[in-house]
Amino acid sequence: MRIIGIDPGSRSTGFGIIDLHKTKYTYVASGCLQPNCTTLPQRLQIIHNHLVELIQQYQPLIFAIEQPFVHHNPASALKLAQARGALLVAAANQQLDIYEYFPTEIKQAVVGKGHASKTQVQYMVRVLLTLSSSPQTDAADALAVAICHAHRCR
Repeated sequence: MRIIGIDPGSRSTGFGIIDLHKTKYTYVASGCLQPNCTTLPQRLQIIHNHLVELIQQYQPLIFAIEQPFVHHNPASALKLAQARGALLVAAANQQLDIYEYFPTEIKQAVVGKGHASKTQVQYMVRVLLTLSSSPQTDAADALAVAICHAHRCR
């Protein structure tokens, strides 16, 4: 089963794709979608379209995304919510099964403690997927979302 994990953002959206076979998961791909345009509607369109391309290229069956946590800045929270909406619509239109996980659930599944640092998440993603180097922060977070779902499937 192929899983795509998403760490949503309006400026940088991380994605991570893994394959789950019984109890073993393997790395497929990861990266960041970083639209270089200024308006939010343009960024949302690009994020949506890039995700559709990734889904069509890699053919995942499962879409796992990080749930937002409470932000101190309402404007940032709204932009994040809009980015999540664009991503969820792309996944739904591609007929993927959609799962959402809170940041503490993801960190607990990958690091073993729900309040782990981004550096700890990067390190454990590298170890768990036997990567030669640590992925970018947003990509590591997205891979962690996919690993979290893989743990839930076991």
